[in-house]
Amino acid sequence: MRYAVPVSGGVVSAHFGHCEHFALVDVDEEKNRIVGKELVPSPGHQPGLLPQWLAEQGVSVVIASGMGSRAQNLFQQNRIQVIIGALESDPEKAVLNYLNGRLATGDNICDH
Repeated sequence: MRYAVPVSGGVVSAHFGHCEHFALVDVDEEKNRIVGKELVPSPGHQPGLLPQWLAEQGVSVVIASGMGSRAQNLFQQNRIQVIIGALESDPEKAVLNYLNGRLATGDNICDH
């Protein structure tokens, strides 16, 4: 399974659509461990682009700090699960914590 985490300045980006990169993390869910990861530049912030682009990258789950409701709906249409309000700043730890049921979450900081 492939996870995507928006990254800016090496940490989980506060605003999904304005991140610099995406950490794409491949996980062996039976063993709850990371089997691959890459950092890819974001293709940019255009309405509707990121959900389809991440679906094309094989992403099944997005872990984000903040995301607007329109993007959340578009991810749902692309059959991608969205985890909002992640408080972990390290993208890899965010995925591992989610896998182990320990990802701390708070409010979605985006209100649009």
